[in-house]
Amino acid sequence: MISLAIFGMLTGFVAGFFGVGGGAVLIPMLLLSNYTMKESVSISVVQMIFSSFYGTFLNFKKYKSILKDGLLLGIGGFLGGILSGFVVTYVSDIFLKYLFLSIVVLAIYRLSKTSVKVVSKEQNHSKVLLVIIGTIIGTIAMSIGVGGAIMLTPILAGILFYELKYASSLGLFFVMFSSVAGFISLSLNAVMLYKEGVVVGIASLIGVYIGINIKNKTNLASYKKYLLILYIFIFVSVVYKIIK
Repeated sequence: MISLAIFGMLTGFVAGFFGVGGGAVLIPMLLLSNYTMKESVSISVVQMIFSSFYGTFLNFKKYKSILKDGLLLGIGGFLGGILSGFVVTYVSDIFLKYLFLSIVVLAIYRLSKTSVKVVSKEQNHSKVLLVIIGTIIGTIAMSIGVGGAIMLTPILAGILFYELKYASSLGLFFVMFSSVAGFISLSLNAVMLYKEGVVVGIASLIGVYIGINIKNKTNLASYKKYLLILYIFIFVSVVYKIIK
């Protein structure tokens, strides 16, 4: 349990600093600790509930306008998360791993093309478009145990032109909805490791607090560089586990 608590604090820091659910970092660590992919997904989903709610509470103090588009993305994420349990039940472990890798590669490419110039935090986009984006990302993300922000942030910043830090705050807001829906769906359709998930989740709160405070003090150019390093680390970790 001590190792799980350490994983939780590290994951919480990543969740707070990068505006992600943390599953993209937690799952490789759990896989390296000999949990199966589906066990790792179940622990990750529980952890994301803790980190996303607390992280969004802290982010809301700085970005109160995230409610506007965040709710639309969140509704889609909730719908997608509900569907994820069926995907996990009927899709193989190895397919989920390769799907995860593909998503990370796309995120690295999209993020590398994202400008760090300061643009408007709020953008006017179709409400239907935001719900559709949320639904697609929610379905895929919760099926592989990540909150979806690892895919959503590059889309918001690189395609829809939200400011990068604001996009990451929206990403964590989105994770609240997708993680709750994923938790419900997986509880009904898959094996859940509740105790392990709660241990990781509680420990993650410490890391979330530290991560968000550091994020607010980091300039955009450096922030983008750190995001790219994170995604590359995730990619290498999962590749290593598959080869091993």
